Amino acid sequence: MSVPTTMRQIAERADVSIGTVSHVINGTAKVREKLRMRVLEAIRSLGYQPSQLARGLRRNQTSMLGMIIPDVTNPFFPAVVRGVEDVAYKRSYRVVLCNTDNDPHKETSYLNELRSYRPAGLLVIPAAESHIAELLRPLATSGPPVVCVDRRPTDWNGDVVVVANEEGSYAATRHLLGMGHQHLAVITGPLHLTNASERLKGFRRALDEARVSIESEYVQEARFDRPSGYHAALRLLRMVPRPTAIFACNDLMALGVFLAARELNVACPDELSIVGFDNLDFAEFTAPALTTVHQPGYQLGATAARLLLDRIDGLKQRPKKLVLQTELKIRNSSAPPPANIPSSRRKQRYVDTVGVR
Repeated sequence: MSVPTTMRQIAERADVSIGTVSHVINGTAKVREKLRMRVLEAIRSLGYQPSQLARGLRRNQTSMLGMIIPDVTNPFFPAVVRGVEDVAYKRSYRVVLCNTDNDPHKETSYLNELRSYRPAGLLVIPAAESHIAELLRPLATSGPPVVCVDRRPTDWNGDVVVVANEEGSYAATRHLLGMGHQHLAVITGPLHLTNASERLKGFRRALDEARVSIESEYVQEARFDRPSGYHAALRLLRMVPRPTAIFACNDLMALGVFLAARELNVACPDELSIVGFDNLDFAEFTAPALTTVHQPGYQLGATAARLLLDRIDGLKQRPKKLVLQTELKIRNSSAPPPANIPSSRRKQRYVDTVGVR
């Protein structure tokens, strides 16, 4: 391993003082062009790489953006991270990524560690059971700027960039109602998260407008992942009457519904319509292809990064809530309900024969 080049070596090579080298590297004072070019040539010839951490300590701020995400294995989040990284890189910022595994304790630990590195700003997608707002609020007055992305924590009044969750789920539910479904069910994410509660709100609004009522048991709360979507779907598909359509409030949970339906020999879409939310890449390749609500993950990240960089540059306006639009992508997993459901089954009440928890 080669020994790092020092500013003293650069000064000796350029025949200038160490202070002159420091001014050229850090831009702290104007240096005559002739001397500046000598220093830059010495830097190139010696292969000098400045320590970003050391520079950050001197300025009390690095050119680093910290980003906390809840689940690196969820295919939606890499697109968000890519949007952040592309915008940050063009502005000479670098992104440090922390994955919490939806663990609030890990989330708190990462937040505290990131703050010790003096980042220029923070982007946070809260964990499923997060109470991070109480930790983020003090940063509004005495820390780096913070932008929450995709999920707005409860009681968070700072900057946030989200999608039109309620409108997206409203459109998905209207699509199912328009095909004639009356026995609908929904699998939500954790309802203390605003994106999950907003999607449920859109589902309920569409039902209310159509004057369709469902039993409370047809609303199943899960964790925005495939296993919890699978178990929720097993419960729903063993209910009487069985729902003819399930709206899963993200695509991973929709995959869980596909798996449960296949396990119970319930044909999609002949016996069960399935609709998701995300429009992940795999949605076109499920069998049948998944009807789902598209949310622009890359644009979500890029928009959040631009807002954060504006704050870093000194934007002092009141906190912003930026909302990106969604779009329903209709594919083959949704169809009209089966016409031969016996009327006796329609009158039967909910029975949970599984007991899956």
